[in-house]
Amino acid sequence: MEQMRVTDYFGQRKRPAARGNPGTKRRKVQEAVKLEDLLRPPSTPEQPEPPVPFSLLPSSKKRGRQHSDPEVTGKRSARKKLKLPEEEPQCLSPCSKTEVQHETPSSLGKKIKDFVGVSLSPQSGTLQIGLAVPEAKVSSKENLDLKSRLQKIQELGQRLKVPAAPLESKVTITDLKTRLKQAQALESKIRERKAEKQIVEHQQEPNRESEKAPAYERFHTLAQDVPPGLSLPFRYKVLAEMFRSMDTIVGMLCNRSETVTFSKVKQGVQDMMRKQFEERNVGQIKTVYPTAYKFRQEKNIPTFKNGEKKSDYHLTVEPIVPEEDKLDGRLQLTASRLLERRKFFHRSLTDIVKQHHRSFLETLNPPMVVPDYQLTRWHPRFNVDEVPDVVAAELPQPPQVQKLSTAQEVLTKARGLMTPKMEKALADLALRNAETNAEDTKPAPSAEPKPAAAAPSALKGVSQSCFTGKEAQKLQAIMTRKPQQEERLLMMSRLPELARILRNVFVAEKKPALTAEVVCDRIISSYRSSMSAGEMEKHLSLLVELLPGWLTIHPIRKDTYYKLNKTTDLNLILERLDKKMKEESSH
Repeated sequence: MEQMRVTDYFGQRKRPAARGNPGTKRRKVQEAVKLEDLLRPPSTPEQPEPPVPFSLLPSSKKRGRQHSDPEVTGKRSARKKLKLPEEEPQCLSPCSKTEVQHETPSSLGKKIKDFVGVSLSPQSGTLQIGLAVPEAKVSSKENLDLKSRLQKIQELGQRLKVPAAPLESKVTITDLKTRLKQAQALESKIRERKAEKQIVEHQQEPNRESEKAPAYERFHTLAQDVPPGLSLPFRYKVLAEMFRSMDTIVGMLCNRSETVTFSKVKQGVQDMMRKQFEERNVGQIKTVYPTAYKFRQEKNIPTFKNGEKKSDYHLTVEPIVPEEDKLDGRLQLTASRLLERRKFFHRSLTDIVKQHHRSFLETLNPPMVVPDYQLTRWHPRFNVDEVPDVVAAELPQPPQVQKLSTAQEVLTKARGLMTPKMEKALADLALRNAETNAEDTKPAPSAEPKPAAAAPSALKGVSQSCFTGKEAQKLQAIMTRKPQQEERLLMMSRLPELARILRNVFVAEKKPALTAEVVCDRIISSYRSSMSAGEMEKHLSLLVELLPGWLTIHPIRKDTYYKLNKTTDLNLILERLDKKMKEESSH
């Protein structure tokens, strides 16, 4: 037996870097043989070779040396001849003697064709699908894809089976006439309902506004801390503020010789007031102050906003100012002119409220008549915040394209586009509509005046003549009272308490006369509300005027002394003050 070399052992045990692995050489030889078998012409299949035992595989250590392949252990020249092209794939696992199948693109396409066979029978219109490959070779993903495709194909087949919709029958002239009559009848009913709804809403508008208005608007005048007077409703005050803002913006734009449009004014007013400003508010301003602005609809005004074309019409605003305010032929709104226009607008709003107040006084029993120039406050029963809102005046509207609304207009517009029968039908319909409209028009019922205010339930059975005259006289005196008289009455209401404190001061000091400084300090420290020394001196001088025999003033050198008659009963003094108070309030 030939003895093995050491080099043969190391060649099979380890993989040298340059010479390569004998296992890979063996695999290459087997793949080359298989390629030759595939390239041969078709013939009867041969029996597969028996598998190599595990002991002969190259992974075994010592047994591999004893039973080595002669092709691998041969000369190096024989090894160099067995080379495969680089394009052929090589196996990564240890090569066995089982069959290795190499699939080309043509063979793959053939397998796919054999895998799914689809045939459409033209007679039945349905799709038939057959599976030609056994289930063992089909994966789960492919089964899902095939099922989804099969469902889509079945849905397409069902859609093909849906019969076509039958053709509509031809529309006759009688059908057109009936449909036209129905449409006209529905249109007339809709118009009537809209007119009735508008009338009802117009009648119930003040009530709805008073119901929906929040409390801070409905009781706005009651929450004011200013002295009572001719206060305006909340909505009128908001409108006055809108006019002030609008006049300011219009004046700025006019002073810069810029064309004033409603869109510019609207944006500026909303930024200043943080409230919505619409064309309706501009119409209200025109109603209150008609000579403030001149409104026009103009086009070809340059705008730099998206969505606005130069050819569109815009509402322009031009202030009306006297000639003396124009500078070099240009409009100029000065600060003094703006203040004057603002005061005029406020007076106009007050005049509108006075008109409503006058109509309210006429509904009283007995009716009262108070001149406007003598009116200084509203009637106590007159709810200022329920005064209806200012009616908006009409503003110039852009010219509109003519729209056909009646059958007569349609007939005259499209006379040459219809048949004679259709023209005759439309003419008859126009005549009928004219007759029905003439019959349906009725005069609107006149608004009835509001009944007079009913007497309170607590005074039922008492004659009205017992107190209406005095009450009316008292209310008229309240409405025509001046602010100076109001201040005098307020001071007189404080005098009874001040007289009581003043007598206690003189009794405590045990002196017949006291200086003005001492008297004022003692009374201020004892009175329930804070008051300055000057105000206290005014009250004491009024007390001296009303009660000259009880309190007197004696100016001596630089000081002023007050002297009080302690012997007079205090109750008599209080009765006299009460009587003076009633006399002042009644006049």
